[in-house]
This record gives sequence, C-alpha cells and structure tokens, in this order.
Amino acid sequence: MYKIERRPSGYILTFAGAIDKKEMLQWVEESRESLKSAPSQFGVIVDMRDLPPLPPESQEAMQEGQKLYKAAGMTRSCVVVKNSVTALQFKRIAKETGIYAWERYLDASEIADWQKTAVAWVKDGIDPDA
Repeated sequence: MYKIERRPSGYILTFAGAIDKKEMLQWVEESRESLKSAPSQFGVIVDMRDLPPLPPESQEAMQEGQKLYKAAGMTRSCVVVKNSVTALQFKRIAKETGIYAWERYLDASEIADWQKTAVAWVKDGIDPDA
C-alpha cells in the first residue's frame, strides 16, 4: 500500500505492507502525474514505519521514483522507519540515486516526536543528525 499526500511544503509519502514491482510502478506513475504541478522546490517526508524490506525488483522502481522527485525540485527528504534493515536498504538506495546528501533517516521507535523532527528537517533545514 502506498499513499501520496500533497502539503504546502511538499509531500508526505506513505508505504506499508509488502509492495511488489507492479504496485511500486503504479506509485511511480502516480508520482509522475502529481509532480507535474509541484512547486519549484519542496520537501518530502516518507513514512515507511510499516514497510518491510523491499524485494530487488521493487527497489528498482523505488529508485526511479526517487529520481523523479529529485528532478522535480525536492530539496530535502526525511525517511521514517521502525526497522533497521529497511533503514539500511533505503540508505543504500539513496546513495545509488544521488539523494543521500539531502535525506535524513529517523527511527520512530527511538524518537517520540518523529513528526516534528521530520518537518523541522524538511521545511526548515534543522538537521536531526547535528
């Protein structure tokens, strides 16, 4: 399951449950349409708290989607997870797609107010790793 929500400062993307290649490609196409009306610069919060690690074929589609968001004007993103394996997987994907420098990772099981921390990074550039 995935969901794309548009907010004044950007997007909230939610991924949950097992996502196969077909569904991930649907997300890419829906993202492509949504990004046509995106502001020139925006932030993205990615809620992956309920997403297990992706199979390799879904990872390829996720990389394509990440590149779309970056090309459309994404300035910062924050990925929220509850699974260290998923966090490692997405750090690797972000390095491969070239967005790692603009992306931060939060473990929702360790940060009580992860929403506030994520928004502070995406909207105001307050680095949670600092």
